[in-house]
Amino acid sequence: MRFHREYLTRHDYAVHICNRLEQCKNELHQEFLKKNQINSCYIDNILDEVYAKEIYQSFPYTEELLLLKDIREYKYVGMQMNKYSPILEEIIYAFQEPRVVSLISEITSIEELLPDKHLYAGGISLMNKGCFLNPHLDNSHDKDRKNYRVLNLLYYVTPDWKQEYGGNLELWDQGLKKNCRTIHSKFNRLVIMITNKSSLHSVSKVNHQGQRCCVSNYYFSPKPVQSSEYFHVTSFRGRPEQRFRDIVLQGDAILRNGIRKIFKHGIKKPHYYQNVDSE
Repeated sequence: MRFHREYLTRHDYAVHICNRLEQCKNELHQEFLKKNQINSCYIDNILDEVYAKEIYQSFPYTEELLLLKDIREYKYVGMQMNKYSPILEEIIYAFQEPRVVSLISEITSIEELLPDKHLYAGGISLMNKGCFLNPHLDNSHDKDRKNYRVLNLLYYVTPDWKQEYGGNLELWDQGLKKNCRTIHSKFNRLVIMITNKSSLHSVSKVNHQGQRCCVSNYYFSPKPVQSSEYFHVTSFRGRPEQRFRDIVLQGDAILRNGIRKIFKHGIKKPHYYQNVDSE
């Protein structure tokens, strides 16, 4: 574990993030609202390079993270942030500072955005060689099923990560029968994407001896982006060439969705930051 004696606070990071978002706010707004694609946009150099590298260097080792590995996904995650370098907690919560949230609301035209202090399915993630994330829809609600999950903010921090290394975000704008749109998980890049009942996305398999590190935040809202109400658990699919896996995963999603409708938190305890100071 790599701790630093001095580091920026979440407020310090937020000032840098806001300054950069302000510079490109109109362009990001236009990109996010493009028709016939999953609403998304990205901005490079969201922080000074020195700060971004420091965040990467603060990532814990895989042994200190939770491994999620099955036919749906293969990645390492962490949300219990008080176990890691303070830098990581500060950058995560920088994206939850009121001014940052307000700017993201302006960019996306989504009102009443609520950042998630519990980091339900958020936090940090690390993917090394062999890791992947199959096409899926994110869980529709927060951990208490009170608010809708409406936005995903992904901040990539691995220096010199090339697109051909894999580990890139894939957006299935026209569903699995058409080619996906790929967003490179480039160093110091922030991606903003909508999460709703049609935002099918995945992460390509990592084929490089390195680690792709990401800081993740979800925003919620009391009402769905669409006019109608809906509910679903995180629902995975097979990739176009994985026909048998697709059948299995669709059945898995139906089963877990049924269980979740009966039991508020399903069978497994949900992953979120269990820190009394955040209550």
